[in-house]
Amino acid sequence: MKKIISGKVREVYEVSGKELVIVTTDRISAFDVILGSEIRDKGVVLNQLSLYWFHFTRNIIPNHILSDQLSDLPLCFSEAPALYDRRTVLVRKLKMLPWEFVVRGYMFGSIWADYSRSKSFCGRSFDREYELAEKLSEPIITPSIKNSTGHDEYVSLERLREALGDVEAERICSVCLDLYRACSAHALKNGIIIADTKFEFGYDENGVLTLADELMTPDSSRFWSADDYRTGVSPKSYDKQFVRDWLTERGLNGVTPAPALPPEITDATAGIYRECCRKITGREP
Repeated sequence: MKKIISGKVREVYEVSGKELVIVTTDRISAFDVILGSEIRDKGVVLNQLSLYWFHFTRNIIPNHILSDQLSDLPLCFSEAPALYDRRTVLVRKLKMLPWEFVVRGYMFGSIWADYSRSKSFCGRSFDREYELAEKLSEPIITPSIKNSTGHDEYVSLERLREALGDVEAERICSVCLDLYRACSAHALKNGIIIADTKFEFGYDENGVLTLADELMTPDSSRFWSADDYRTGVSPKSYDKQFVRDWLTERGLNGVTPAPALPPEITDATAGIYRECCRKITGREP
């Protein structure tokens, strides 16, 4: 067994030609930089949230999860529960698409930055005027090409169709919207607005489109407090926006070597992640 990926947050090991092990660490990144501090139990929270959502959406699309039990994993994992329990999964090995499919339901982040300048984003114009953090008339999909280094590159839907074909591009976009609407409705009942999120897909050995990577976590989504939400301001969040804001206020966004976070920031961030998990799943992570 060999490690094949060491990402910003996840370590991926090849178990066989058909299976991988994914370990979600406590690392945190912001502005494409892995920071010099870890967030206690962050990997556990991310993994438990993803497992919850994979189960919740299993009737919409198959996913890559095979097991989250250490007893089903190779001995090097099962014999070290302190390191791997509740943050490690066995998954199907897929032929991954080199795209991320970002679904946006609100005017915020990079879409707000471009809209403020040009009233458009990724070649898409909008039906009316919007304020910061305002809900869009309909959620939109802004695909991006995954780059191994630096920022991913946003592209138009036309370019996506050219790469995947009209039928497959439309099918994947339809699945993305179904996932976003189902999960958003569930989260809202529990006091959380999912402003945007991203999905990744691959094909299994039989050519079946399969949902992969992480799903609806504070690392891959913007989660806002429904009780505190209002347009025109940056809403209270249950994601790493808290860390982004701290870095930005100090001119440390994107700085390398990566700065360390003070204990009060790492502790507060850990609390935000845990509260997010409790609200969505109804249980302690």
